[in-house]
Amino acid sequence: MRHGIVVALILTLAAATVTAAPSAGDYCRIYDPSAGESQPWYVNDHCFVRDRDGLWHLFGITHAEPMNPLDEDHLAHATADSLARNQWEKQPFALSVDPNCGEEHLWAPHVILHGDTYYMYYCAGDKDHTRYKIHLATSKDLRTWNRHAANPVVVDGYDARDPFILRLADRWVMYYTATDDPSGGHHVVAARTSQDLIHWSGRTVIFLDDSRGTYGGPTESPFVVRRGPWYYLFIGPRGGYVGTDIFRSRDPLAFAPQDRVGHVNSHAAEVVRDVDGRWFVSHCGWGQGGVYLAPLSFDDGLDDADTSLTPGH
Repeated sequence: MRHGIVVALILTLAAATVTAAPSAGDYCRIYDPSAGESQPWYVNDHCFVRDRDGLWHLFGITHAEPMNPLDEDHLAHATADSLARNQWEKQPFALSVDPNCGEEHLWAPHVILHGDTYYMYYCAGDKDHTRYKIHLATSKDLRTWNRHAANPVVVDGYDARDPFILRLADRWVMYYTATDDPSGGHHVVAARTSQDLIHWSGRTVIFLDDSRGTYGGPTESPFVVRRGPWYYLFIGPRGGYVGTDIFRSRDPLAFAPQDRVGHVNSHAAEVVRDVDGRWFVSHCGWGQGGVYLAPLSFDDGLDDADTSLTPGH
């Protein structure tokens, strides 16, 4: 009897200490924003969402090459019946900048469905980079978007941007990139919480990088996914423009540089699952020629565990 208990304990401890080693396979281009244009275009920070009818939607920063981030005034929109095939069709811009709403540009949309409404969070900028604005627009069909009267829903610096929303127990968490002081300092991933997706708490720093600065840094494009008891944070660019590091923690509001468990060759990486449950990570950016997907493996023994990212989302 004791022998059985000891064996069970050993197996339990072994499962608890599995070391994750996330990695990506080969990348395949799924969307070329230059199609039908007279010159090359790019897509940068972006997101995926699948509607109630099974149609996939992609939204993202877009502009003609060469890169000109402060002139990125439109959000790309493309659709496809299948996530991982090169059959995405360009749609009219989802949104265009509205100076009357205090928007300087449109960056890094993130879309979620809550109830019967889609919520899109995006960076609208500001002339004062220490008070950058994150705005909210809502839609019933992912095609017609209405800016929310509560805008801006978040104001922070330096160049606070790249919002990502995660449901955490009885609240929502918004992750975004900023600096530890709004006027500049250590690059961080910040987080705020909300009960209603409109009113957000004060911020908490959940990742502090050693690097310091104002404009772009290595804590951009945060994406957080839960697998079993573990939370994975994807941020970049790290190790070059095309590079994303992956960190793992049991606390979704506390990650540290020593929590790094992997690296993928992606810029502005998004994690997405196909309807059959397969995991993918995306890649895009200035001069990259479009949006790409690669198979994503976590290698953590948790493929059958509960996760925050259900198939088709």
